[in-house]
Amino acid sequence: MRILLSNDDGVSAPGIQTLAAALRQFAEVQVVAPDRNRSGASNALTLDAPLRTLALPNGDIAVQQGTPTDCVYLGVNQLMRPRPDIVVSGINAGANLGDDVIYSGTVAAATEGRHLGFPALAVSLDGHQHYETAAAVTCAILRGLQREPLRTGKILNINVPDLPLSAIKGIKVTRCGSRHPADQVIHQQDPRGQDLWWIGPPGAKFDYAPGTDFAALEEGYVSITPLQVDLTAYAAQDVVERWLTNAEVNGEW
Repeated sequence: MRILLSNDDGVSAPGIQTLAAALRQFAEVQVVAPDRNRSGASNALTLDAPLRTLALPNGDIAVQQGTPTDCVYLGVNQLMRPRPDIVVSGINAGANLGDDVIYSGTVAAATEGRHLGFPALAVSLDGHQHYETAAAVTCAILRGLQREPLRTGKILNINVPDLPLSAIKGIKVTRCGSRHPADQVIHQQDPRGQDLWWIGPPGAKFDYAPGTDFAALEEGYVSITPLQVDLTAYAAQDVVERWLTNAEVNGEW
């Protein structure tokens, strides 16, 4: 198995390095990752400047000022030859649950892999301690994919409790929960009196009912949520059609 491995925490982050070491026990792995933390970059693609790469002594490749999406795009189309069999993103420091997937660079790297035609996994740890647990779970899932390919055409968003491997209860297939809207902005001033603004923490859990990714982690289970790129709200198409007619919008220009 040939694996392109990326993340959004940066090429030297403990999550990606722990996962790379575990994957190399049974697979050929090429790490292509940002040279710094790019958490929250979502699916940003750099189109207004060239990208530079730095080959590290261990064979990993850092993309300077690159986003997770840049890394996977370059990895698939240029830097890994032959091309990978699968794209894996992670292990992220912190879970990517519910609405987090909209902003997550971890999920975005996997999304780019799927967009380019490859199976893709995004892996996150609900904490900063038991990376070996998340690595073991990821390896088990990848070995399963070797034995029995999964042909859903979807991204698998995997979240692992920050627990010793022996404490993991199992795996649950879940849906995305949701959070209350985030509303905190932290104001500071620099030494010259100029205003600084920090985006605050995410909103509190809102939909964490049974069957959600939030609930699975709370119960000590690994959560696997299939994600898709198509954002079309098919059930709303007829509603919008009727609204256009009733609101008499067509022909107003």
